[in-house]
Amino acid sequence: MTLNQALHLAEHKLVAANIEDASFEAEWLLCHVLQISKAGLYSNPARALNSAEVRKLQHLVSRRLHHEPMAYILECCQFYGIDFYVDGRVLIPRPETELLVEEAIQFARHDFPLGRQPTIADIGTGSGAIAVSLALALPQAVIYATDISASALQVARTNCERHKVDGQITLLCGNLLQPLPKPVDMIVANLPYVRSCDLSTLSQEIARFEPTTALAGGEDGLAMIRCLLNQLQGRLYPGGCLLLEVGQGQAEAVRSLANNYLPQANTKSIADLGGIDRAIKVML
Repeated sequence: MTLNQALHLAEHKLVAANIEDASFEAEWLLCHVLQISKAGLYSNPARALNSAEVRKLQHLVSRRLHHEPMAYILECCQFYGIDFYVDGRVLIPRPETELLVEEAIQFARHDFPLGRQPTIADIGTGSGAIAVSLALALPQAVIYATDISASALQVARTNCERHKVDGQITLLCGNLLQPLPKPVDMIVANLPYVRSCDLSTLSQEIARFEPTTALAGGEDGLAMIRCLLNQLQGRLYPGGCLLLEVGQGQAEAVRSLANNYLPQANTKSIADLGGIDRAIKVML
């Protein structure tokens, strides 16, 4: 089987299974199998695949036909322009979460008092994408990254080591803010916010493969956010900042919750590029 034949066969199978972007995904899978670039894919279309390469491609295509996310198949996801290792132990980082990173960097660079190292806590770190992105952008920051899942922290450690920020990020296993050894200047959290009634409506890629504990936010989707707010006392320095990602249509409810827990704070919603209120910023 030639490279060109393998590409068309993979694309045909993905199209038949109603996989979106079948042609692009066929390219990605074949590039991954052969460890070549997209340019290399088309520079030698008559190249013959050996039997091991054919079997590997068939296996990966089969996984995708069962709706396993491409990020898990390729064990790679790009977030904030950085490549991260991901597998089924962690939620796949979403582009909308980059808004939290941008806002955190803005606060650390422009709103944080000069002359002191900022301390940041990434709560529910999962793959470590937020923590690593912040560490690379803010090399002077001290960062804690917590997760209740020990297996998720193994993935986070892999990414910390891959990007050489393991000396800057301290990984802590435990429930939300409880593992933090001391107060911090900024808390960033992308917590589960899918309502219980919406879990059954998620795509097969999400519902069957991504960890439910990283998605399920209780009856109204805000259970984990309430827990974090309930733990917040004494965890954030005066003048500090809390950044929360929220689901579509949840911003007003989360602002109300934050105001109830922190009546003295300044709370505002932040919209993403699509105009959807995607983050809540709470300034003490």
